[in-house]
Amino acid sequence: MWETKLTDDFSVSALGLGCSSMSHGYGPGDRDDKESAGVLHRAVELGINLFDTADVYGPFANEELLGRTLEPYRGQVRIATKCGLVTRPDGRFARDGRPEHLRAACEASLRRLRTEAIDLYQLHRVDPEVPLAETWGALGELVTEGKVRTLGISHATKDELDQIHAVFPLTTVQYELSVWAPQARREILPWCRANGVGFLAFAPIGRGFLSGRLSHDHLFPGDSRTRDPRFHSDAMRANEAIVEGVRAVCARHEGSTPSQVAIAWVLAQGSDVVPIPGTRHLHWLEENVAATGLRLTDRDLAELDGLPTASGEMRWDSVRADGADQAVRPHPATDR
Repeated sequence: MWETKLTDDFSVSALGLGCSSMSHGYGPGDRDDKESAGVLHRAVELGINLFDTADVYGPFANEELLGRTLEPYRGQVRIATKCGLVTRPDGRFARDGRPEHLRAACEASLRRLRTEAIDLYQLHRVDPEVPLAETWGALGELVTEGKVRTLGISHATKDELDQIHAVFPLTTVQYELSVWAPQARREILPWCRANGVGFLAFAPIGRGFLSGRLSHDHLFPGDSRTRDPRFHSDAMRANEAIVEGVRAVCARHEGSTPSQVAIAWVLAQGSDVVPIPGTRHLHWLEENVAATGLRLTDRDLAELDGLPTASGEMRWDSVRADGADQAVRPHPATDR
């Protein structure tokens, strides 16, 4: 697999691996750490060297899984984790951008990941109750101290990106980007290119929907997708038109799958864009990696760009975290 140069000093494999579903999001009943460890080992064998996680996934279990499984490969791989969200008793997320929280979160992530420095430390969401300069200044100090190598942000607005980048340079911006969620191409991706910042595209297969294998009946209680309007039954039926469009392109590439077409579309957005599809199953991992060999034609790209807007579409800067509604951080005395 080829290397993608996101910035002058940060290169990664053309495809990364989103690890959240191994421990979080789609229901704890399906969690299988042994199978997930096998997926992580195989990903390294296939040339993937970027693994994306967060302290809130599990919570904590996903970092622990990556820490013990990827420890033998620490010289070969880059682990990207996130901070700035906490899980509330009701299961929803709350933002916490206070410097003291971020410093404590970093120390805890270092222990769980079994590393002396985090390769890419990302702020999961901006906390509107904390001045952005304070939050980002604290993260910059972690780089200066050698506890973090580079910094990234997930789902910040263009104005917030300007503020952040002025305090301490960004290495990556992470956003949802796929055939049914192309909104980041309007402002965020152009901002990244104008500022020499890499782009990590999560959910390139539309949280599984673009694979063509998912129906509303497959969503169980506890699955975070049930809180996403695009996965409500009526919306899913309407959004089948998008899947059919992906299938039509797939039919012109013998041996390809809709998931591979969806990933190839993201790869075609530019050499500074790295898709990080998530999976906890070996066969889907191998299918996703094979997408790096699929080249879409101009006709393919034009058809995919012309597909209908997703029914139930959420705003590109919506207040969400991995499919779940997110509440602003409550009073410090009650947010633990």
